[in-house]
Amino acid sequence: MPAPRKYPDELRERAVREVRSTGRPVTHVARDLGIHKEALRSWVRQAEADAGERDDRLTSSELEELKQLRKENAELRRANEILKAASVFFCPGDRPSPDEAEQVIDHLRDKGLGVDPVCRVLGLSPSTYFARKTRPKSARRLRDEELIPLVTAAWEDSGRTYGARRVTRALVRAGHAVARCTVERLMRELGIEGVIRGQRRRTTVPEPTAPRPPDLVNRRFTAERPNQLWLADLTYIRTWSGWVYVAFVLDAYSRRIVGWQAATHMRTDLPLDALEMALWRQQIKKDAGLIHHSDRGSQYVSIRYTERLAEAGASASVGSVADSYDNAMAEALNGTFKAELIEHQGPWRDFDEVERAVFQWVAWYNGERLHSALGYLPPDEYEQAYWARPEQVPQTA
Repeated sequence: MPAPRKYPDELRERAVREVRSTGRPVTHVARDLGIHKEALRSWVRQAEADAGERDDRLTSSELEELKQLRKENAELRRANEILKAASVFFCPGDRPSPDEAEQVIDHLRDKGLGVDPVCRVLGLSPSTYFARKTRPKSARRLRDEELIPLVTAAWEDSGRTYGARRVTRALVRAGHAVARCTVERLMRELGIEGVIRGQRRRTTVPEPTAPRPPDLVNRRFTAERPNQLWLADLTYIRTWSGWVYVAFVLDAYSRRIVGWQAATHMRTDLPLDALEMALWRQQIKKDAGLIHHSDRGSQYVSIRYTERLAEAGASASVGSVADSYDNAMAEALNGTFKAELIEHQGPWRDFDEVERAVFQWVAWYNGERLHSALGYLPPDEYEQAYWARPEQVPQTA
């Protein structure tokens, strides 16, 4: 009798978080992650016991402590909720602008929390908030509303490469009188910037001392079967409490996301967890003929990552640093992810909210989203159609 399948610890934790934080049925979450429902139910019960939520598994002292916690007054619970949702206020050197503060208060107000207690906990003035809501727009604000679409259009027309200086020059050449400091302020408020030398938030950090595998793809992102070519990349999301990074592993044949992971760091553990999920879900064998393609980021050429690829029997392939065309299909997935989820449903509060949203989006993307390159079929259905062909034998069986 074969040994029972061992699930990765990270997958267990993510599955339990999804059930406990969203309240989704165990069977639905288990189906989305490819986990046996009884295994997931057992994990959830254990997590409930560890958290002190099951009377039949707690000691008397733990039960008494739970009763005391439940007696906390409503004002403290409300204050904790406010502080958690607005934790960005307490990040040193990262206090929000008045507009961002107004968004936080609006968000908490929509959740049923009063303006007065919210402002009291956050150290804001309720009268200032209400004044911003009722006062007529200033001349500067009206002027900003005229300039914002012009600034955005000039930036987009440049391929998102222009900074404030060139955007200002472009607007002046088009007949719009505007100061550079105004353009700088508006671009900062819009969260856009040009291509700059020096410091910028990057997910690809080259490692010059690491061995560099060859480029086995050469910009030909085609595959004749599933698990022939995987593409990996990182992207990032800004939240009120800091940056969140997401790693994806994409199958080039079916456009299916076979692995992903989210974290608040860009260490090798992030893409490695995504790779582990992909290897586990697809049950890759050493003779599967898999090519794994990525950029030359330090995470992907690290010793730990390349050793794991070799252990799985996958051939490593990398493109050139900072050349998005060498990993164009993965970059396209990042663009779709940003447009359809991050930008469409933002702003985002924290890591937990982003992780839950990514979980749900990946399940929808794989199972329901119609993909034009696949003849408007979802990736899951397209891959299943391949394995349903009489002459095909699953490579990962």
